[in-house]
Amino acid sequence: QVQLVESGGGSVQTGESLRLSCAASGNTDRRYEYCLAWFRQAPWKEREAVATMTTGGYTFYPGTLRDRFTIYQDNGKNTVYLQMNSLQLDDTAMYYCAAELATYCTGAFRTDRYNYWGQGTQVTVSS
Repeated sequence: QVQLVESGGGSVQTGESLRLSCAASGNTDRRYEYCLAWFRQAPWKEREAVATMTTGGYTFYPGTLRDRFTIYQDNGKNTVYLQMNSLQLDDTAMYYCAAELATYCTGAFRTDRYNYWGQGTQVTVSS
């Protein structure tokens, strides 16, 4: 069973930075790799993708976040990070790590493309 453990959330002021981490474990089939992504959900809003990756390291972001958020993995590809800079009030949300097991990661934005979810880590930005 794949497990995702997130860390790194917290309370910051506008303009500050945070780095989230997500460690994946439980994949026992070497044919598949972890396809890891970050989503967030603010109160009364739908869950949305904030950063995804493909096999080979291509990254995708919603246009509004591209200049401030960066997703990257460690060399072993079992841990994914989300570096968030210049945080703004509307970045306040619960942030979730998501994963699917695949032979090729497409960097999908749709929530239904991911089978595994972490418990979430809260990011609160205040002025």
